[in-house]
Amino acid sequence: MESSFDVARIRSHFPILEQKVRDRQLVYFDNAATTQNPLAVTDAISDYYNRYNSNVHRGVHHLSQVATEAMENARKRVARFINATHSHEVIFTRGTTEAINLVATSFGQAFLKPGDEILLTTLEHHSNIVPWQMACERTGATLKVVPVNLRGEIDLEELAGLLSERTRIVAVAHVSNALGTILPVKEIVKLAHRYDIPVLVDGAQAAPHLRVDVQDIGCDFYAFSGHKLYAPMGIGVLYGREELLNRMPPYQGGGEMIEKVSFEKTTYNELPYKFEAGTPDVGGIIGLTTAINYLATTGFDEVIRYEDELLDYATRKLRSIDGVTLIGTAARKTGVLSFLIDNVHPYDAGTIIDHYGIAVRTGHHCAQPLMDYLGIPGTIRASFAFYNTTAEIDLLAGAIEKVKEMLA
Repeated sequence: MESSFDVARIRSHFPILEQKVRDRQLVYFDNAATTQNPLAVTDAISDYYNRYNSNVHRGVHHLSQVATEAMENARKRVARFINATHSHEVIFTRGTTEAINLVATSFGQAFLKPGDEILLTTLEHHSNIVPWQMACERTGATLKVVPVNLRGEIDLEELAGLLSERTRIVAVAHVSNALGTILPVKEIVKLAHRYDIPVLVDGAQAAPHLRVDVQDIGCDFYAFSGHKLYAPMGIGVLYGREELLNRMPPYQGGGEMIEKVSFEKTTYNELPYKFEAGTPDVGGIIGLTTAINYLATTGFDEVIRYEDELLDYATRKLRSIDGVTLIGTAARKTGVLSFLIDNVHPYDAGTIIDHYGIAVRTGHHCAQPLMDYLGIPGTIRASFAFYNTTAEIDLLAGAIEKVKEMLA
């Protein structure tokens, strides 16, 4: 595959890729779990801790003001990245998981009651299942689940048929972490909004690979994580529509989320601070916005195009290997290639592949209901980023042949 994308220059920004694993050059195909950080991100975090580390919003001294300005500028940058209407609709969390838990808890407290329904799909990550189950336990609501076909796609007509006057919220992935399926979230939102049903989109796997425009999608909530977007672990974002966030109670209590506290009564702060109790991860927030700026400087549209080329090349390469079955062959995919090798357990295959210095993920990928639905114990998952190459995919194909020789 010929490409004009300067991947060698990109790789020079990621020192971790230069190392050897088991005496072989590292091939990192576990990007759906965590991406690596470019030097720009680690340098920005180091600069924060070395020059202006301070708590924000609470000090009149110079360092506090500099840190506060950096954090609030980061919030504005994230708002532009996802095209939010207002920066105060951007809430910083520890990641997608906390963002979804925030909505499940706070929205659930405000709007769910016995007999209500929450609609999910079979493709969801556990982080977009378990918080809703917990909300059901607290409120008496129930879950409804949209099935998928064997290609890993949902049927919009089936989804529409599960919507009713009892549906209170729809929560769906933008991209499946296990199969790479791109869900038709804009169409899902339109269907749900016919009944005035709000929609939460889990964008953890989408934000690194797709242009996200929450106004165009029309969703009411959108969640994503820094560590899948070339930023640090422990930082994430919840976008929420202002009108809904104002109607929801705080998720946690403590500093920053208050306006006035007395032992008799507490009044809460305005958005977004109502949902940001305690000291934030300012270094992580700076790392996140630096990663977003890095992608913009690199050329995000070029990144998306190149990653699509990688996925297409890997799909054709693995399809040509006898005994390899691709799991998840949706017409619209990004970033992920899941597969099985005949008569070989995914864990055994992953162990052998690792001996060739290649990092893949094996197992159910926090999508046990999907694997049960497909009747498999899990898959081997290769997930791609813009610092990967076709030569690395060739190495993976060679390692798969070795697995077949040894175990199939």
